[in-house]
Amino acid sequence: VQLVESGGGSVQAGGSLRLSCAASGYTDGSDCMGWFRQAPGKERETVAAIHTGQGIEYYADSVNGRFTISQDNSKKMVYLQMNSLKPEDTAVYYCAAGKFGGSWSWGFWGQGTQVTVS
Repeated sequence: VQLVESGGGSVQAGGSLRLSCAASGYTDGSDCMGWFRQAPGKERETVAAIHTGQGIEYYADSVNGRFTISQDNSKKMVYLQMNSLKPEDTAVYYCAAGKFGGSWSWGFWGQGTQVTVS
């Protein structure tokens, strides 16, 4: 599975961005997609995840109510709509694909896209 993120950039606090992740290759073995982020000096954290078949969603407390994960299975795309952005949302955002077997398990990662909120 190959994952390519796009849509990152610089925005002022309170603004919005929409990240996109295009999946290609053998995606049939993956049933969940997720967004993660890593800020300088911090560990990578889960932002949001979705089970592509059952529609189960997860959001980190820090983004719940501001970010929305969505998917277009026909296009093998997953999106992250980010509203009311805060400076603390500044990070490199990564897309991931994996399996959900009672818990989220991630096996494939994109190269990341930078989001800067000032």
